[in-house]
Amino acid sequence: MEGAFAVLVLFVAMAVTSVHCQAGTRVGFYSRSCPRAESIVKSTVQAHFRSDPTVAPGLLRMHFHDCFVHGCDASILINGPNTEKTAPPNRLLRGYDVIDDAKSQIEAACPGIVSCADILALAARDSVVVTRGISWQVPTGRRDGRISLASDTANLPGFTESVEAQKQKFLDKGLNTQDLVTLVGAHTIGTTACQIFKYRLYNFTTTTATGADPTIDATFIPQLRALCPENGDGARRVALDTGSPNRFDTSFFSNLRNGRGVLESDQKLWSDASTKAVVQRFLGVRGLLGLTFNVEFGRSMVKMSNIGVKTGTDGEIRKICSAIN
Repeated sequence: MEGAFAVLVLFVAMAVTSVHCQAGTRVGFYSRSCPRAESIVKSTVQAHFRSDPTVAPGLLRMHFHDCFVHGCDASILINGPNTEKTAPPNRLLRGYDVIDDAKSQIEAACPGIVSCADILALAARDSVVVTRGISWQVPTGRRDGRISLASDTANLPGFTESVEAQKQKFLDKGLNTQDLVTLVGAHTIGTTACQIFKYRLYNFTTTTATGADPTIDATFIPQLRALCPENGDGARRVALDTGSPNRFDTSFFSNLRNGRGVLESDQKLWSDASTKAVVQRFLGVRGLLGLTFNVEFGRSMVKMSNIGVKTGTDGEIRKICSAIN
């Protein structure tokens, strides 16, 4: 098995390398100017994960939310009364302290060299690795943006959106249907709040005896209601992947097949023919060309992490990730 694992890691590296140079970023950008940058980020993520495992899905979502607004420029990290991090989709994100910790260590080793945007991209990759996913090579060379507005977060995909709406938002960023399904697969780790999905459990429809969303498996409804009573604590956290919530694997896709997707937008991926086909390929359904989730996740993450990047003299290298220079 160890040999097979090593081959898979090599395949991931080869697969993602082929799509990385389109935006002015490249693997090993800091190999001479700050050779310890990637190892510092890796060890920092590992240290924080040991004391608080929720930072892994937090950092992964933070990178996603950053890239979909003004590109991958760390604008989500900037503090202020009306910045991106204050917008409703971002208020519950975790992991800012991990980025600040890594940045302070890197500044001590290589002042003014490594961008916060690159630290976040590397931390997202390392978050997958600590949850037993497969690593990939992260192209670096991004620079940090100077604009961060809560009002610009409207184009983030929402948890009630149709598949067509989700597909359009991804297409607008140069990502296709397979990228959509693959990247949503990040919900194999992490949690959501009852207030985000509880509406699916009570008075969702009058066409079913339970009143719940009919796409939810009947045996799953009592479990979710026990976790999220109708008048209970809306802030209570529930795993997005009830199969293996702390492991980066394909259990999330099995949940969709079985009507056990927690978010409405997730479960809809099984209802739409174009996205269902991708889910089935990750599950190895007979008659379809199979896909290896970890390989495709690395490939799609590289594509996403090159959205609207600032390179060369555009943007800046922040001294502190939470404030523009």
